[in-house]
Parts: sequence; structure tokens; C-alpha cells
Amino acid sequence: MTRQTANDFHPEVLRLFDRYVHGDVSRRDFLLGATKYAAISGVSAATLLQALSPKFAEAQQIKPDDRRLLAEYREYPSPNGNGKLRGYLVKPTKAAGKLPTVLVVHENRGLNPHIEDITRRIALDNFIAFAPDALFTLGGYPGDEDKARELFQKLDQTKTLEDFVTAADILKNHSEGNGKVGVVGFCYGGGISNALATRLPYLGAAVPFYGRHAETAAVDKIKAPLLIHFAENDERINAGWPEYEAALKAAKVNYQAHIYPGTQHGFNNDTTPRFDATAAKLAWERTIHFFNQHLRS
Repeated sequence: MTRQTANDFHPEVLRLFDRYVHGDVSRRDFLLGATKYAAISGVSAATLLQALSPKFAEAQQIKPDDRRLLAEYREYPSPNGNGKLRGYLVKPTKAAGKLPTVLVVHENRGLNPHIEDITRRIALDNFIAFAPDALFTLGGYPGDEDKARELFQKLDQTKTLEDFVTAADILKNHSEGNGKVGVVGFCYGGGISNALATRLPYLGAAVPFYGRHAETAAVDKIKAPLLIHFAENDERINAGWPEYEAALKAAKVNYQAHIYPGTQHGFNNDTTPRFDATAAKLAWERTIHFFNQHLRS
């Protein structure tokens, strides 16, 4: 069966789906809005939604029990956050010396199977990778994307950011780490990556994928180099880029920014048709090279 891509969907359906994913419209509103485009394609709106929804098992690259890795779920106290955090900690089975560390920040659905797979991919490139679940204090990722988005609305984002600060501190002090910490995040996680760059003077590198920009007033606090990935067709995120870039330049922040032609928000997520294999491969190669450059020297 040929895998569907963003080109198989009307642009308005993709825009509507993006709004649905980010909680701006309900499932019912998506179905109502997509009905006329579904009729053109000869399918139902529910079929369109199903086609656009994640297929975790089909996209998995690294199995959870891969013998090259040691993976476990760990809990830590987070006194300034929600009291306690839980995350997925992965490291290579065999490592020569202390390794650089990478904090992995999920999208707005919590620690789902895709983000766990991303965490394993990073660890296989000889990093210690840690992916906290922001939904832990609400019961954790519920195994259903719709329920996860609903839970996300209940988070106290001020406390949740403190949980990610705690997670970065844990990596900085990890007994098998080299003391250097990078962060990579996707969508919501991209926004957290930008925010952490303004909060953590010790941060070694930050890589936000199509995430909300940091507050411009805080940009002068950024010490870490940034590698910023954008989708071309992502009006919601890209609208703020000119102002953010101007602030980065004014503060003399070391940054790189790449806009990937023809791509949709979420192009790195290989569980959905918005995935763009060519752009994702290039962005990922740039990301690992960036971490190697800034976290190993």
C-alpha cells in the first residue's frame, strides 16, 4: 500500500487538521469543516481524519527492546514544578567514557510512542537521552491522542516548564554524562526548547522544530547556540519569526534557521502524512551534527 503524503490532502484540510491538533477546533468541528473536501475525494470526513492520524507501529524505527540500548522509565522529584516528573531515559549499552546528554521534549500529546522512538534514535547516536512526560501528574500519556490533547489543556504551564528545567538539571548532573546538555523539541516541545534557552545559562545547544518563539524580552539571556527548523507551510508559527530573528540578531545569539520548502507543520513526525522524508532526513542530520559539534568538544 502506497503511503499517503500531504500532497494527497486539500490544503484547507491540512490547515483544519493543524487547528484540530493544537486544540483550536474540536473533533466535531474538524469533521464538519472537512466534509465538503471529503466529498470531493469520495470519502467521509472521518476517513480523512483517520488517514491524517498517527500510525505509531508503522513508523517505529528502533524497537523498545533493542539490545544496543538500555531504556527505562525514571521518576524524579520536581519541587518547583508539579512535585514529581517521570520520563524515558535511554543510553547506549556500550559507551566509551562519559556521554553528552539530550533532553527530548514532546508535542502537545505527552510522551507517546513516536517521541519514545525519537529518544531511542538519539541514544543510538551515542547520547544519553531523556524524554519527560508532561502529563505524568495527570496520569501520563493515556494511549489516545484525543484524550492526551484534552489532558494537556489542564496543565499548569508555569509548573510544567519548571519540570523541564528540573529534567535538564538532572541531565547536567548525570553520573554518566559529560556535563553538557542539549535540548530538542517538536511543536509544543519546540516552544519549550526556545524557553529553556532563555532559562538555562549552561545549556549547550537548543534545536526547536517548528515551535513557538521565546519572549523577545528574554532573548538577551540566551547563551546556547540555536538550530531552528521551520516548515514552509506553517503560518501560525512562522508569523512570529521576523520579530524573533530581529531579537536574536540584536542580542548577537549564535543561531541557524532553516525553512524546508513545501513542508507542513510536523514534517519530522513520520507517523502521519504530514511527514516529509527528504526534509526530515536533512533536518535530522543537521540536528545530530549540531549536537556533536556543541556537546562533545
